[in-house]
Amino acid sequence: MGYFYILGTISFTVYGQLILKWKMDQVGELPDSFVEKFTTLLQLLLNPWIISGFLSAFLAALCWMAAMTKFDISYAYPFMSLSFVLVFILSAFLFQEPVSMQKVIGFSFIILGIIVMR
Repeated sequence: MGYFYILGTISFTVYGQLILKWKMDQVGELPDSFVEKFTTLLQLLLNPWIISGFLSAFLAALCWMAAMTKFDISYAYPFMSLSFVLVFILSAFLFQEPVSMQKVIGFSFIILGIIVMR
């Protein structure tokens, strides 16, 4: 069950990051004026997708708390770096963000590190 909690933490974290990126891409650059920035961000806080992103962060925190009852943090925490890898892969597909050999090598080291730590 402990790995389910870690998987939940990673899944909710990745979902929240991708949703926030998606919605912010739709907004574009924030206005220059402080008042307009504030108004834009306030409107975004009321967007159901943004709310779901924040809710997913809360659920990720709950899953992480549950995972901490099953594992030492020194064992569980390296799994969190899988969220970086998943966001990288999904952002390439969903947002057409650039993929470089340097990034692929870096993320390969992350995965290798998780395997070694296990």
